[in-house]
Amino acid sequence: MKSILHELYGGEINPYENTSVSSNDYRRINRKIQAEKRYFAERMSEDDCKRFEALENLYSDSSEMETQKAFCEGFKLGALLLCAVFTEEPEPIREPIE
Repeated sequence: MKSILHELYGGEINPYENTSVSSNDYRRINRKIQAEKRYFAERMSEDDCKRFEALENLYSDSSEMETQKAFCEGFKLGALLLCAVFTEEPEPIREPIE
């Protein structure tokens, strides 16, 4: 059995694959977004539609950068927590019962 580090390095584990949201609220909001996009696309010129699509892509790129940064910061925090757990003097989990 491979270690988790080997699997992560080898691309067998991809934490980003498990980040999709599948709640009813999420689907409802996305349906509204699609409806609004159709509304505007039907009323805009072809040039405006292209610019609107480019704007959406910029928002998507920005969101991806934020998500990636949040993931990295969370990963670092988890690693720091583990370091603290393994480097500090062990404390009793609870007071002994007398």
